[in-house]
Amino acid sequence: METHRRRTGSSKMRVLATAALFSLTFVTLQAQDGPKADPPKADTPNPHHDTRPTQTFYLAHAAQANDGNEILTGVRIMVDPLDKLYLDPSLNAIIARASADDLELIARLIKELDRPRKAWRLTYTVIELDNGKRVGVQHTSLVVLEGGRTTVKNGSKIPLATGSSKGGDTQFTYIDVGLNIDASLDALGNGARLRSKIEQSSAVETKTIAEVTEPVIRQSVTEGSAVLVPGKAVTIGSMDIPGSTRHLDIEVLMDPVP
Repeated sequence: METHRRRTGSSKMRVLATAALFSLTFVTLQAQDGPKADPPKADTPNPHHDTRPTQTFYLAHAAQANDGNEILTGVRIMVDPLDKLYLDPSLNAIIARASADDLELIARLIKELDRPRKAWRLTYTVIELDNGKRVGVQHTSLVVLEGGRTTVKNGSKIPLATGSSKGGDTQFTYIDVGLNIDASLDALGNGARLRSKIEQSSAVETKTIAEVTEPVIRQSVTEGSAVLVPGKAVTIGSMDIPGSTRHLDIEVLMDPVP
């Protein structure tokens, strides 16, 4: 009986050991045969990434800061609103991102708009008359580009007392006297439209105020516009000088710069 029990117990232990081994083998095989990780996917293109080509167009005749902006505005009006155009002032160039066909159109438009501008020489003549007799003539010449602006100052500085310190020293500032011209031109047919301001000033006498001698400044200003054609002088201003018999006529002559 005791021998039979030992055999029975030994058989049960062998059965349990075999079951445990089978369970361990099953778990191991299940772990090995379980779901595998997906292989890495290839990068897909970003649908929002702009793959259109980019091209840089260098401007040859945009001499002033506003010239490039005017060309850029003209091109944008004519092309697809989705085309991207930027002006780089440091390069004096327009950078465009668009389709190949639109880039060809942009190139043609820039070539048409980026043209050399005419340059004109303006000669201002200030004629001073006294009782109808010419007593003085002053000529001043300057060069202006179409669509551009030029200023000229020709004269001197004179002292003007502005006050005095506690120590009795007189304080002075200096003012400009002479001829100042501000001119701008816009193309108009075979000629140009001129807008100008001519300011002429001079010290004519002195007066003593509070024991300080002060200059008396005579000043005349002419401002307006005129249509000019090459080679023909046009009178753009005429005035009488108050308190005198003197008279001023201002003429301007426009000639092309070779």
